[in-house]
Amino acid sequence: MSASSREAIFAAIRANRPKVDAPLPAVPLFDANTPADLVAAFTKMVETMGGKILEPGEGDPIAALRAAVAGRGVVASAVKELPDDAAQGVRAITPDMTPTSLADVEVSVVRAAFGVAETGSVCLPDSRLVVNTAGFLAQHLIVLLDPAQIVANLHHAYLRPEWRQHAYAVFQTGPSATADIEGVLIHGAQGVRSLRVLFCPET
Repeated sequence: MSASSREAIFAAIRANRPKVDAPLPAVPLFDANTPADLVAAFTKMVETMGGKILEPGEGDPIAALRAAVAGRGVVASAVKELPDDAAQGVRAITPDMTPTSLADVEVSVVRAAFGVAETGSVCLPDSRLVVNTAGFLAQHLIVLLDPAQIVANLHHAYLRPEWRQHAYAVFQTGPSATADIEGVLIHGAQGVRSLRVLFCPET
């Protein structure tokens, strides 16, 4: 079908489309069961889903991050809190990198746009990953999350602007987990083997 034929068909459809006032239904946000402490609820769900919360160091919240990546081989960082440092094996993730250039990475460090208390998920849009494979090719994933950016549930999550502002965004919920027909649970078969979250306000 030529482009002109396609446009003619679309024009005919538009011209004959019924004028029906059919607004989208109002979707409830299910706020009745919102936890009083979103950080505590998020923490519980992260651990339930196989992830861990990194305890920030006293007076230096990034101390826990530095300790977590020390001696871990190749570390790829998309956060300003962990800048490029060849001596420490830290490689800054830059937009000019190809997706496969992160294949040798042991630990990726990224910052989430927000978290979801209901599921223990973190939202990773393309602007935070810089290179989308940063969240999947590494063996281990460390996610920085501003605790003020935790929403109660997925209904609130889908109202966030990230879904309209980015070409790509994903919810990461715990490490990769796959069970075979015998019920044997395997971590890391299709993604990261571990997920750790560090509460760190964004400045």
